[in-house]
Amino acid sequence: MEIKDQKEEWTLFVKPQVSWFDINLRELWNYRDLVLLFVKRDFVSVYKQTILGPLWYLIQPILTAITYAVIFGSIAKISTGELPKLVFYLSGITMWNYFAECLNKTSNTFISNSNVFGKVYFPRLAVPISIIISNLITFFIQFLLFIGVLLCYYPSYSEVIHPSIYILLLPLLVLIMAGIGFGIGIIISSVTTKYRDLRFLISFGVQLLMFATPVIYPLSLLSPTKKLIILANPLSSVIETFRFAFTGSGELHWYYLLYSFVFMIVVLIVGILIFNKVEKSFMDTV
Repeated sequence: MEIKDQKEEWTLFVKPQVSWFDINLRELWNYRDLVLLFVKRDFVSVYKQTILGPLWYLIQPILTAITYAVIFGSIAKISTGELPKLVFYLSGITMWNYFAECLNKTSNTFISNSNVFGKVYFPRLAVPISIIISNLITFFIQFLLFIGVLLCYYPSYSEVIHPSIYILLLPLLVLIMAGIGFGIGIIISSVTTKYRDLRFLISFGVQLLMFATPVIYPLSLLSPTKKLIILANPLSSVIETFRFAFTGSGELHWYYLLYSFVFMIVVLIVGILIFNKVEKSFMDTV
């Protein structure tokens, strides 16, 4: 009996990337189901096997805001203007937490997932993208908490709290925070494949960066020179715009918001290019 050779047909070809700009976004889209699985994993695993479970998504920001109100508001006597302290601090914490979580988690992409990366092929960018999406779910939970607190205070502070049409800028503000956190995070993740020391500085650096952002103090307290220094931080205009849109307190400067958007685009491009270059050889150094 004669057996004829059948030509095998391959549906996927895995080739090494040889160029900085060799980025296959279509392949990433084809793995969107895997991204959703990672999103579910990231969201569920955070408080898995805890007593309060998802309630920690609400407890953490409210306890942080109360702590800030006591330490910075009552003890340090840092003014929050006419806004209630809890509303002021939550308006900063809500946006800041999203950025900080995106940065902290994406900066560990290669090290935290080295076991998975070494066993099976898939677009490596799927992991940090899933982190951004899962943190987005957390952000909206904490955003609803902020809105709830804002509504509780509104009857007593209706002359002070003035939400405006600029609340429509929320998707843009979230996009800027996500983009900056994602871009810087994957740059750090690419560098830490060789220099592990850097990852020990990340959480400390993020905490320091918060003090260079108007999370616990209003920009109106600063002198013009100091205000310019703080606004050089691209996160500052985002938080100020968020606070201004929902409470009427704070400042909205379109040119600083544009600066933040351009900064996000630049850091995203640089981050993706570096990540794309490192991913083909990181298993040799991680």
